[in-house]
Amino acid sequence: MTDVWFYVLAATTVPEQLKFVCRLTEKIQAQGKHTYIHVDDAAIASELDEMLWNFRPNAFVPHQLVAETPASEQCPVHIGWQDVPVNHHDVMINLSQQLPGFFARFERLVEVVIQEDNVLDCTRNHYRFLRDRGYDISHQDMRLRT
Repeated sequence: MTDVWFYVLAATTVPEQLKFVCRLTEKIQAQGKHTYIHVDDAAIASELDEMLWNFRPNAFVPHQLVAETPASEQCPVHIGWQDVPVNHHDVMINLSQQLPGFFARFERLVEVVIQEDNVLDCTRNHYRFLRDRGYDISHQDMRLRT
């Protein structure tokens, strides 16, 4: 069964959320895992694509937009908004308002919560859905970190 993690941030904006996702993705990649980041649309995918190249001067997170070309299995990070994800099944970071039906294919599902009403509503719904189906849910309250 998929492990589920909710990271609750003090952040209130999407750019802050995306920067956290960049740092988290870098850590996941360092563990040798592949990551699929699911977003709502091409605009957010493009913003995240650019941020992954520039979020830290010495960071290198190779990644690919799934819509650009067929997903390369060698690329450790994919970003998409389509219904069919890539072939790996390590980690999915969901930034979409919807919880896609294919999330259960992944070993780990990550939701990144910011203090914005729409995001809070969506992630609360995701939490209830997952809890009601018996998923083991962990959370990290990043608001408590200094």
